Amino acid sequence: MASELTAFPEISGMMASTWDEEKLIRPTRRYTSIELFAGGGGLALGMHKAGFHHLLLNEFDKDACATLSANMPDWNVVKGDIHEIDFMPYRDKVDLLTGGFPCQAFSYAGKRLGFEETRGTLFFELARAVKEVRPKVFMAENVKGLLEHDGGRTIETIKNVIDELGYSLVEPRVLRAIMYDVPQKRERLILVAIRKDIAEDVAFEWPSVCTDIRTLRDAFYAGELYDTDVPESEGQKYPEAKRQVMSLVPEGGDWRDLPEDVARAYMKGSYNLGGGKTGMARRLAMDEASLTLTCAPAQKQTERCHPIETRPLTVREYARIQTFPDNWEFCGNMGAKYKQIGNAVPVNLAWALGRSLIRLFNQINEKFPELSSVEHTEGYIPVNRLHGLFEGCVCEDGESYPS
Repeated sequence: MASELTAFPEISGMMASTWDEEKLIRPTRRYTSIELFAGGGGLALGMHKAGFHHLLLNEFDKDACATLSANMPDWNVVKGDIHEIDFMPYRDKVDLLTGGFPCQAFSYAGKRLGFEETRGTLFFELARAVKEVRPKVFMAENVKGLLEHDGGRTIETIKNVIDELGYSLVEPRVLRAIMYDVPQKRERLILVAIRKDIAEDVAFEWPSVCTDIRTLRDAFYAGELYDTDVPESEGQKYPEAKRQVMSLVPEGGDWRDLPEDVARAYMKGSYNLGGGKTGMARRLAMDEASLTLTCAPAQKQTERCHPIETRPLTVREYARIQTFPDNWEFCGNMGAKYKQIGNAVPVNLAWALGRSLIRLFNQINEKFPELSSVEHTEGYIPVNRLHGLFEGCVCEDGESYPS
């Protein structure tokens, strides 16, 4: 039976997992990082847990910046428009640069355009930061739809820019959060690029998968993920008419479990559209991982109803599904909190990636000891050397993707 199970790649990966050993990876020296588009801190916190020291985190959204500063007062959070930030003071002083650049269309993609011709996209700003900082490695993350966008021409343009910047791109991979100790079926595209003067002598290894699949029960109750049951917190409420409809949906069910007349009245014109529409009137299941969280828990097309109570998920339940610790507080109104959490990289997924990057940097440190002698920024670049520090506005939805 075991030999038959190994035919399934995910099960095979779990049986051969080195997850527990990888959790012991530690940096052999102090590795520094810059993070762009930092949001509410999922990626930053995971990288911090892995051992990276953040020198700068940039974010446009004022509530997300407040969240970062409130939880990590020692972090250098630069609030403002990335277009106005000068990264040159950090040149050759940073090991890693990361960022989940918001998804913007490359309307002119497919013509093998380079660095200068991708102006106007936020990917260009990430690329500009890489060009100015010259980190040894940079990592970007995005929705998996980026691979197919514009017939694959967008990702080809990104690859061209990475090559032009002087970096070797590891073959991109879509990672499923559920395989990295996260109780959620979220998928993220990960891009890792190593500076060409280093790349041929080292090898990046993707993180091993965990040996258990986490469910909402793991998120909401004391166990392997958390020491206590999920604490009470604020949460969105259903209008009474919608609550009555959702009360008819069984655990793990959706609109197809409603009486036909109720489904037609609730779904209106969507009832006759094609497709499964399985996000409508969807109730989650306690013993399954959550569907991908969005920026709000009760959107009609992407409903995320609590498994056994007829209500949307609370803010703290949302945070646990993204594997934030309970002491990580989110700033802003309730909608802003949901949005920060929904847009985040799950902390445990980021932590797993961070450990793999630490392992890579330990290789670099061993192979290129002379690079370790380069003066590193022990403190922060004074903020008066950076431009455009001001109150920001709402940032883009990291989970949406242009058609």
